[in-house]
Amino acid sequence: MPTVVLARQREQRVKDGHPWVYRTEIAEIKGNINPGDIVEVTDSAGRFVGCGFINTASQIAVRILTRDKNEQIDRNFFVRRIRQAVDYRRRVLENSNACRLIFGEADFLPALIVDNFAGYLSLQTLALGMDRFKDTIVDVLGEVCRPRGIFERNDASVRQLEGLPLVSGFIGPPFDPLVIIEENGLQLEVDLAGGQKTGYFLDQRENRRVMFYLAKGARVLDCFCHTGTFSVYAAVAGAVSVTGIDISAPALEVARRNAARNGVGHLCHFIEENCFDALRRLEREKALFDLIILDPPAFTKSKGALPGAVRGYKEINLRAMRLLPPGGFLVTCSCSYHMSEELFIQTIREAARDCRRQLRLVELRRQAKDHPMLLAMPENYYLKCLVIQVF
Repeated sequence: MPTVVLARQREQRVKDGHPWVYRTEIAEIKGNINPGDIVEVTDSAGRFVGCGFINTASQIAVRILTRDKNEQIDRNFFVRRIRQAVDYRRRVLENSNACRLIFGEADFLPALIVDNFAGYLSLQTLALGMDRFKDTIVDVLGEVCRPRGIFERNDASVRQLEGLPLVSGFIGPPFDPLVIIEENGLQLEVDLAGGQKTGYFLDQRENRRVMFYLAKGARVLDCFCHTGTFSVYAAVAGAVSVTGIDISAPALEVARRNAARNGVGHLCHFIEENCFDALRRLEREKALFDLIILDPPAFTKSKGALPGAVRGYKEINLRAMRLLPPGGFLVTCSCSYHMSEELFIQTIREAARDCRRQLRLVELRRQAKDHPMLLAMPENYYLKCLVIQVF
C-alpha cells in the first residue's frame, strides 16, 4: 500500500483525530498512487496513523477511514460502519420518520451523506475516494436499510473540487420524489429531486420545537422561511398570525402546501421578497412582532468571506430587534462553520448595542442529534441557534 508521510511540524492535528490531511501537511508520498486510492498515513517518524483515500488534486489530500491498521476497506467495512450509523439513529431519533442517516466524517465515513425520508434515501458522495465505493454503499444500504427508493443528489459544487461530475437522479427504480414526512406531529413535504441539498434541512428538527413554548399567542415573523417549517410549527403552536418571507417562489409554494396540510393555511401569509429589503421595509412601516425567526443560508463558505458575513448577520439581527417590543423573542441562527459560536454571539451583542437593546439568553442550541459532532473536527460544528429575549 502506498504511504503518505506527514510533515513533522504539521502532523499533530491529524494524530489527535482529525480525519483530513491537507496537501500542505504531507512531507512525502511513498509508492505510486492514483486519485481515489487507499493509502496508509504515518507520522514523520513512520508510526501508523490511519488509512484513507487520497486525491492530490484536492486541497484535502487524504480523508482517513480507519485508525485500525488491521481493518480492511472492503464491503464488510461499509456494512459495519453503516450498521453503526443506523443503530445510533435508532437510539437518538424521536418523533420523526426522517433523519440524517450518515453524517460523513462524524460517522467515520468521510464525504458520505445519506438522509432518510420516510424510507426513501437521498445520497451524496462528495469526494472521489468515496464516490469510487458508491456501488458498494448502495448495495449495503439496500441490505441494511431496505429502502423504498434511493435518489442521488450528487449535484453539489464541492464535487467539482474533486474532479467529479455533477449528477442527480434515481438509483434503481424511479419513484415519486415528493415525499411527505412526519416530524414532531407535523406532516411536511420534501422534494428529493428539487429541494435544497438532499431535499430538506433536518438539522433544525429539534430547534423547531422551541416554537411550542414561544409562539402561543404571538405575532410571528419568519425570515428566510424556505419551505415554511418554522412558520408551520409556530402556527400549530398557537400563533395568532405568521408572516413568512423568502426570495424563492418555488420554496414558498411548498410552504403554503405545508401550512394547508397541517390545517394552518389561514394563519400563515408568505411573501416573496429579499429578507434584507423586507426587514428595512417593515421597520419603515413600524411593524411589530412578538417572535422573529432568522434562519438564513450560510453567509460565508470560506474564511476570507467572513467579514462580509459578520456585517450581514449584524444587519439582519439589528433590524429584527427593532421590530420587537420589550420582552419579544428572537430565534437567530447561523449555519456556517466559519462563523464560530463566540463570534456569532459577539455579533448579536454588537447589534443589540447599536440599537440600544438588552438581551437575555434563553437557550443556546446546536444541530440535531442525528448530526453529531466529532470533537477532533471543529468543522462538524456548524449550526448555532440562539433563543433570545429582547428588552
